[in-house]
This record gives sequence, structure tokens and C-alpha cells, in this order.
Amino acid sequence: MSKQHNYKTTITWTGNRGEGTRTYKGYDRSHTVSVVNKPDIHASSDPAFNGDASKYNPEEFLLMSLSSCHMLWFLHLCADNGIVVTDYADEATGIMVESSTGGHFTEAVLHPAVTITDAHLIDKANALHAEAHKRCFIANSCNFPIRHQPVCIAG
Repeated sequence: MSKQHNYKTTITWTGNRGEGTRTYKGYDRSHTVSVVNKPDIHASSDPAFNGDASKYNPEEFLLMSLSSCHMLWFLHLCADNGIVVTDYADEATGIMVESSTGGHFTEAVLHPAVTITDAHLIDKANALHAEAHKRCFIANSCNFPIRHQPVCIAG
């Protein structure tokens, strides 16, 4: 049985310098991302596209979504399999290629660094990344390869 979940975000462009989009370089790419009952996120485009480097950009949001979804599924699977995770961090990377018609991601690589309590379960924990990938809603929505390079230690 499938279940539908609905989401709503609001994007508000805040980059009008007074003349709107009269010229390509005449406006800021700044915008605010809002969700009811949550703090606003100030965003922009990547600096390569005239954006503000001090703000998050859509490409970073995509990587954050992939990394977060994968982590949440991995933690769920570890809990279900008796693996106690005490620490998890990921430095996700991605490659986007520009073309004359826009651009697209060609890959993302997740680098989960996981600490568990039982050294005997390291191989099992590493194997759960494949299952987490299969279940990740965001990864299932992407049309480019997403690889995983996990490191798991006991501590």
C-alpha cells in the first residue's frame, strides 16, 4: 500500500536592487526559503552564477538532502539490526556539469564516517549503506549515480 506525503515550501526572491532583472548582472540571486513553523534559510546561487558565497545554494541543498536522507535510513537500519551507532558525519561531494542548455549532476559521493560500539559488527554496518541507499527517498528521485565510501570504526 502506498502512502502519499505532501510538502510545501515558499521561496521569496530578495535580490531586487531596484531595477528588477533589467540586466543579467543587475540583480542579486538572494532568496529566502521558508517552511511554516521553521527558521528561514537565506540562500543564493553558486558564486559561479553571480551568487553570494556566504549563503547556501541549490546544489548544496541537493547534496544535503541526499546525505541527510541516507543517514536517517542508515541509522534506522542499524537500530533494527542491533548496531549501536554513537557518531555519524558525512562530507558529501557532488559534480555538476554545465552545458549550453543548463546543467546536471553527474554524480554524488557520500563519505559517511560512522562510529559503532561493537567492532564485530563493522562489516554488517558497512553493508547497511547499500540498503539505506535503496530506501532513500531522495536518492530514488535522482537520475545520476550516488556512490558511498563509508568508514566505520568501533569506539
